[in-house]
Amino acid sequence: MHKAILVEDDEKLRKLTQEFLNANDIQTLALEDGSDLEKQIALFEPELLILDIMLPGKDGLTLCREIRSQFTGPILFMSAKGDNVDQVIGLELGADDYIVKPVEPRLLLARVHALLRRVNPIQTSSKESNEDLLRFGQLTIDKKSRQTSLKGETVQLTSHEFDMLWLLAKNASKVVDRDTLYTEIIGREYDGVDRSADVRISRLRKKLHDDAKAPFRIKTIWGKGFFFVSDAWD
Repeated sequence: MHKAILVEDDEKLRKLTQEFLNANDIQTLALEDGSDLEKQIALFEPELLILDIMLPGKDGLTLCREIRSQFTGPILFMSAKGDNVDQVIGLELGADDYIVKPVEPRLLLARVHALLRRVNPIQTSSKESNEDLLRFGQLTIDKKSRQTSLKGETVQLTSHEFDMLWLLAKNASKVVDRDTLYTEIIGREYDGVDRSADVRISRLRKKLHDDAKAPFRIKTIWGKGFFFVSDAWD
């Protein structure tokens, strides 16, 4: 059974969501605020966090920023705030997905399952497991352990950031279009407007010491997609 922590101050919604997730094999610890979140992460060891934005005390955005360095699993914002600015800020702080309330339970479950699949990829063959390590100069990407290192130092990536890097690196020196990124990494079709992939690429560049103004490791090919430069990691 998977494990998740839900932080939601609306008591009725909190209980209903907890019961629904528990009934669908996701053991869920429900909290009304984030005052004890760091401690509960250490004790409960969840694979996934679901955070409301508008919370008493520290809001969801602040909680995400504070715990992101210690929690590398997926974070899903579930909020009544549908403003694109809040969604972008959430993604920039390290969230993996954002869903606007009121949300249909099956849609929530689908999003949760999509995020959990990123954390627990299924190995389908021995051949695939032999191809789970990529090296480019001083960059090493280990799919089996989901670890990335650059110049001998571990790079802390979120689940989506790792999957995005892996997809780009597996297609090194090829353009990966946005449709592919959205379908394979985010789990939904690109609508031509959503900029969440760009936000994640920006975070990835920062962590990999790429130049934000003139990227030389992960380039944007305008109108087409993104390009992983295989010889830029020495």
